[in-house]
Amino acid sequence: MRLNDDTRRVGRRTERVRASAQFSDGRFRNPSGATPGLQGPSLPVMGEFFFKRGRREPARPLPARDPRGDWSTPVETGLRATWLGHSTVLLEIDGRRVLTDPVFAERVSPVSFAGPKRFHPAPVPVEALPELDAVLLSHDHFDHLCRETMTALAKRRVPVVTALGVGAHLEAFGVDPAVVTELDWNESAEVGGLRFTATPSQHFSGRGLTGRDRTLWASWVVQGARHRVFFSGDTGLTPAFGDIGRAHGPFDLVMLEVGAFHPAWGTIHLGPENALTVFEMLGGGTLLPVHWGTFNLALHDWDEPAETLVTLAPARGARVITPPVGLAVEPARVEGVTPWWRDVAP
Repeated sequence: MRLNDDTRRVGRRTERVRASAQFSDGRFRNPSGATPGLQGPSLPVMGEFFFKRGRREPARPLPARDPRGDWSTPVETGLRATWLGHSTVLLEIDGRRVLTDPVFAERVSPVSFAGPKRFHPAPVPVEALPELDAVLLSHDHFDHLCRETMTALAKRRVPVVTALGVGAHLEAFGVDPAVVTELDWNESAEVGGLRFTATPSQHFSGRGLTGRDRTLWASWVVQGARHRVFFSGDTGLTPAFGDIGRAHGPFDLVMLEVGAFHPAWGTIHLGPENALTVFEMLGGGTLLPVHWGTFNLALHDWDEPAETLVTLAPARGARVITPPVGLAVEPARVEGVTPWWRDVAP
């Protein structure tokens, strides 16, 4: 009986993947229909990697505040966000809690002994997280889908919302498929008292030398009773964000990736300048930058994404908040930018 149930579940997942408008010739495609992903490192990029000097890592571990005291207090405005590093954010929205792309491991890598290492400790261990109503996974890359973290969360049977095909990874990590909801672009589901909508993004997927682009990547709209949040996951610039803003905005909080960027990667990562463009396309609001300040995944200085963002934002009329790692903030009550990274020794 179990074998038959597993077979039927895998069959249904395969059918949904193959039926997706984003899937053709065995791979998922970007909004433009183009084949996604990197085409391999160019000689200039390789030259930068080996010869360009810079501050790709901070001189000392970054401070990380323990947020448990903040989490024990009421959310007076109905919306609070705690950036826990990289793309991991605990959202408290209209009485519900959702955790985005949870990565609590020491490294983002297929192995525990090598790969990019954290600039700061995780603000809390997974076991100390408060009760969660949902976990939101944007796509399957190692710095967004962490096996160690999801294995720990599987014990709590937290509902998981993710993109098409990613459920196969989760099952392999020990997550009960009964708690997993997989969505195609422009599909919605009610999970944990919140409404989740998968929206287009421009990126790629895969966790090894094989299986490239066999699972979908997505940006996300999270809607509670009174508040609405946008989470980009990983993405490059695409006109689809204008459509998302018109269909789902305005947003009370917009979380956009700003780090791990390079001019040669403009089709798959935003960087701070394109993040401001996407912020405008989505209709503005309050911008919380994510996907920076935790791992060395690019060629720029570790703090360049935030520094560039806050330098450009005033001329673009963008309201940006930059809380330190582990500080719970209510976006409606935050005044201006907190450039905490400048206090870290060069």
